[in-house]
Amino acid sequence: MNPRRNPAATTTLAAAVALALSSAALAQPSSGAGDSSEEGEALEEIVVFGEASQVELTGEYAGGQVARGGRAGLLGNLDYMDAPFSGTAFTQELIEQQQSDSVGDVLQNDPVVRVAKGFGNFQEVYVVRGFPVYSDDLTLNGLYGILPRQFVAAELLERVEVFRGANAFINGAAPGGSGVGGTINLVPKRAPEGGVRRATLGWEDAGQAYAAADFGGRFGADDAWGLRFNAVWRDGETSVDGQDRELNVFSVGTDYAGERLRFSADLGYQDNRIDAPRPQVTPLGAIPAPPDADTNYAQPWTYSNEEQLFGVVRGEYDLTDHLTAWLAVGGRNGEEANVLANPSATADGTLTAYRFDNTREDDIFSADAGLRFDFATGPVDHRLVVSASSVELDSKNAYAFSDFFSPFVSDLYNPVAAAPPVPDFFVGGDLANPLTTEKVDNRSFAIADTLGFMEERLLVTVGLRQQDIETTTFDYNTGARLSGYSDDKVTPVAGVVWKQGERFSFYGNYAESLQPGAIAPATSGGVPIINAGEVLEPFTGEQVELGVKYDGGVFGGTLAVFSLDRPNAIVVDQVFQASGEQQNQGVEFSVFGEPLEGFRLIAGLTWVDADLERTQDGVNEGNSVIGVPEIQANLNADWDLGAPGGFALEGRVVVTGEQYVNEANTITLDDWHRIDLGARFATDLLGGTILRARLDNLTDEAYWASAGGFPGANYLILGNPRTLHLSASVDF
Repeated sequence: MNPRRNPAATTTLAAAVALALSSAALAQPSSGAGDSSEEGEALEEIVVFGEASQVELTGEYAGGQVARGGRAGLLGNLDYMDAPFSGTAFTQELIEQQQSDSVGDVLQNDPVVRVAKGFGNFQEVYVVRGFPVYSDDLTLNGLYGILPRQFVAAELLERVEVFRGANAFINGAAPGGSGVGGTINLVPKRAPEGGVRRATLGWEDAGQAYAAADFGGRFGADDAWGLRFNAVWRDGETSVDGQDRELNVFSVGTDYAGERLRFSADLGYQDNRIDAPRPQVTPLGAIPAPPDADTNYAQPWTYSNEEQLFGVVRGEYDLTDHLTAWLAVGGRNGEEANVLANPSATADGTLTAYRFDNTREDDIFSADAGLRFDFATGPVDHRLVVSASSVELDSKNAYAFSDFFSPFVSDLYNPVAAAPPVPDFFVGGDLANPLTTEKVDNRSFAIADTLGFMEERLLVTVGLRQQDIETTTFDYNTGARLSGYSDDKVTPVAGVVWKQGERFSFYGNYAESLQPGAIAPATSGGVPIINAGEVLEPFTGEQVELGVKYDGGVFGGTLAVFSLDRPNAIVVDQVFQASGEQQNQGVEFSVFGEPLEGFRLIAGLTWVDADLERTQDGVNEGNSVIGVPEIQANLNADWDLGAPGGFALEGRVVVTGEQYVNEANTITLDDWHRIDLGARFATDLLGGTILRARLDNLTDEAYWASAGGFPGANYLILGNPRTLHLSASVDF
């Protein structure tokens, strides 16, 4: 039997390894009863670099807007000063202060991340270190694939945790094929001490109403049990002219924090529909000037709709004082339906488009199990972790296009409503009854040891993950197998942390990325792809990173330099193919905390040089990558005016440098900046009321925010217009 293809076998093997080591450590010979007692006491005193719990979160940093650390995959939740990696975990407090709508809104605060859109759809895409992270590849409590694909409501979340850099070892390969430059983990809300009973009503200036309910409390002995319920409703026109949206979200979560047992369980439902969603624009040569920020060049008959049911359970149990086992399982059932018309544009703003309909149904199961064992060999402390994980996806898809050669015409600046063409020119499958077109089966086994020297001043982490990746595609019309592969890779990691006193932590790592082979899309830039559905071989990339972290108690920061590469995939002569590699080198600087009482700060600067190397036949050799700006900067300041918790002001500046729009590097997007302002006032009225107002894009700047978001694609996304958000929250 091959344990790498049997989850039960890998879990059993993991348990056997850890228990054998446990027995060896506890069975050391002693010279007498007294010596045995002393050895037992010494064993009890072993403390290895924090708890690294799979369930319990790290505490909040000063100011409450970010946490002291976040999830590092199988290594658990680590304090940022102990981790040989970099990242930021944004808290529920920040989400509420800024009236964030989605994960993308929260990530506007991170100087390393920029938000784009999916390829031909309205899926949020997060660009980290110049590489996309698809929303398919976010994790929920550490599990892949179980979050809603296109959008996740921010009201569901306790934490949004950004991990920067290659992460195939800590998490395993992302099933959607992204995540080279980082990953994002979402943590559902937990019942707080003292409970919460809150109702919120809000309004967006163009006419969208908003209501939310948030109830939770703790009960039982020592308040060990928690229960939290959230409901969200949005309906009406957004700040984009003629774009309507209806959102319904419900979630319930429970958690238990016992002496030895800790677990959480969450169930969520989300139904998100957008009518006349403003589409992406593919330039035909030179870039057209951006229209007014609220202009909607969508056709009125287009829409995007997704309905998702998802859940996750994660628990850990202390088998002994030094041996902990964990298990997590989750799943998602999702349905999507879209009628789209994404235009191409000439420099003068003339638009041409055709109709594209598609439906999709997903069933995903994801699981993760492992053991964590703390022990010592002489003066060296160890934390040994073994883990097995599995992700299984069954995706059903169908599509239909109208005539490519008879597109309808509109105008970017004066949109024209066209009669909806019949989508019968290029059809794949039955929109009402799609067949399975893709199956993914990823399994892995990992082992890591973190060694602590000199009373944990020096931490060294080494590990390996054995990964089996199976991807198969099927014909849309017949269900017959088209293409696929079954491959396995070993992904190593090495990390070092040196603590210089309590304030400074120097770190470095070597890590690798691993992507399931990309699947050739049906079209690119409106042109059919000849090898649509073909699966490329897995991509492996390498990362080297060095950095320093500072913890001043009330003010912290990270400075890092990195080099990260991965094989590339582009479209050449209507063929989707591997072509050389993308190499990103950069410097990241971020700061956070409350340096002065009542004054909170999140800020940073990122420089990235992203180049194409070793391309096929030297095509675009040495050129910069589409959609990766060299400079990104963020500054978010929040300060109390007068008594803390009374009146507060908040301001944010987002700066993004020029981006290339074609791989020949002859066309660029202008740099852009945006200013957001917010205010809130807390009063004892009605038992506790918070009034919030926020104005995003204060100057109503019109700008193309991003280019691309998918390898080889160069579509443009217009930035959101000036938008006023008003809300009132009442605690009962």
